[in-house]
Amino acid sequence: MNILVINGPNLNMLGIREPEIYGKATYADLCRLIEAHAAEIGVEVSLYQSNHEGDLVDAIQQAYGKADGIVINPGAYTHTSVAILDALKAVGIPAVEVHISDPDARDEFRKISYIRAACVKTIKGHGFDGYLEAMDFLAGVNQ
Repeated sequence: MNILVINGPNLNMLGIREPEIYGKATYADLCRLIEAHAAEIGVEVSLYQSNHEGDLVDAIQQAYGKADGIVINPGAYTHTSVAILDALKAVGIPAVEVHISDPDARDEFRKISYIRAACVKTIKGHGFDGYLEAMDFLAGVNQ
């Protein structure tokens, strides 16, 4: 099984950006955790991060025919991007929406997710472990 993990804007700033919300661990720490877990559950994983909406759309489209599942934290694009929603719908790859914090417990505008309509599951507020839960779900681990 091949899983593509996509991270959107500002996730490259983990450890620096609002550590009271996102913690002090870095994006590199997150990548190491994801890669170690992928090896543990026997899946191939590819990691991608961009601050640019079109790049995220491109990554989703390029996953067509290659990835068996997508784990996506679209960052702020969660609340604004019909383009990412449409890309996820177009490729038809099972996707899990992940958020390190719980957007529903934050600003009012963060409660809206355009992306959710194209996802088979949403995991929010579980920190970095949410990515591992998403991978387990897609790989059928513990189900």
